[in-house]
Amino acid sequence: EYERAVGWRCYLDDNLQFPFKAECIAERQVSPLEKGEKVEVVGMIDDDDELSEMFVEIKWKGRKMGVPLTQISPINADEETVQAVETWHYWKARGYCF
Repeated sequence: EYERAVGWRCYLDDNLQFPFKAECIAERQVSPLEKGEKVEVVGMIDDDDELSEMFVEIKWKGRKMGVPLTQISPINADEETVQAVETWHYWKARGYCF
């Protein structure tokens, strides 16, 4: 489990180009974002305690906070960033986990 999580973390670190704009595509209980809200993604959240999800740091209403990567979709980001986020979304949608 841990090795799979670290592998995903390395893949995302290598392929996400920060900052990038994103749109909330799904509301989640762990996040105050509403569907359709636009945010700026500024980095990854390094949380070794949370192995079920990848979190990114966003700028939202004048502060920074973490949200699940599955909750957002890039807007006008570079091709590598879009592909990495889409790959993560696909992996999670298939029900895979660490």
